[in-house]
Amino acid sequence: MKKFFLLLVILSVTAFTVQAQEAAKEAAPEVKEMKEGTNLYEDEDGNMIETAKPIFQFEKETHDFGDLEEGPKYDHEFSFKNIGLEPLVITGVKASCGCTTPEWPKQPIMPGEDASIKVIYNTKGRLNKFNKAITITSNAVTPTKRLYIKGNVNPSTPDQPVRPKSMVEEGEEK
Repeated sequence: MKKFFLLLVILSVTAFTVQAQEAAKEAAPEVKEMKEGTNLYEDEDGNMIETAKPIFQFEKETHDFGDLEEGPKYDHEFSFKNIGLEPLVITGVKASCGCTTPEWPKQPIMPGEDASIKVIYNTKGRLNKFNKAITITSNAVTPTKRLYIKGNVNPSTPDQPVRPKSMVEEGEEK
């Protein structure tokens, strides 16, 4: 009787295991083999896309200048790498306002090469917080890309001129 019960338990466990493995196979997503000469890229929605197109890989996409003094121009370089398999061609870079000036490479960035986009922000006459977008258009897998700069512009502290003492004031001190 004990042997029969033990055999029944073993058969039940085996049947359950086989059934679970078959269910797991049915639920597993189909694994697709990648084509030669392509990369996998995760888009903004989290989907994996197979592509040979150029791919931007920025070190960071937002730069916070922090507190700035009103008056001078400040700049930042957004460094990136083309991790795609084709040359990356930037066709244009536009800032969201005239206070921001972008500079970018005009020649193609070959696969594996590093480059940068320089952004110059003019603080003259622009007090308080700012948040500006820089829009890049290119032949990359994502044809439009945005970078951001932000910070806070404080009023400049003018140098206090030294007022010369007049003869009347000098005479009063004696």
